[in-house]
Amino acid sequence: MIINGSRHERSETTLRKNIAIALTAATLIAGTVTAPAAFAGAGSAQAYTCRYSVSGDRAYAGYYSGNTVIPSSSGVSSSGIEAQCLLKRAKFDPGTIDGVFGPNSRAATKNFQTLMNNAFGYGIAIDGIVGQDTWPALRWYAEYNA
Repeated sequence: MIINGSRHERSETTLRKNIAIALTAATLIAGTVTAPAAFAGAGSAQAYTCRYSVSGDRAYAGYYSGNTVIPSSSGVSSSGIEAQCLLKRAKFDPGTIDGVFGPNSRAATKNFQTLMNNAFGYGIAIDGIVGQDTWPALRWYAEYNA
């Protein structure tokens, strides 16, 4: 039965609808397969490479050269990468060098601060924070113990 136009017009319309449905389905399936892969790396941290240098008797890792910025525990920071690299060089394991100063980095810093107080009489607060008192000691010890 032909109502609007020829059988040829109706089959062409049906073909277009079927192609549109197939393309939509393929797009949805491809999105389901590729979306998890796109988000898989979103939660994993990037590992940074430490490139050490020495100036005077102080070690540097090439990310931050100051002594005042406190590394962030909530996001990647150049001071976080620098402090993690120096802790690693000083043989205090901060975990992955990712720039986020999390629990592993804070624990490594507390151990470092304890050593500096006990072995060298520094008097640094044992708080796991790399601040204005800890930076110079960390830069010195990272070179001293390298």
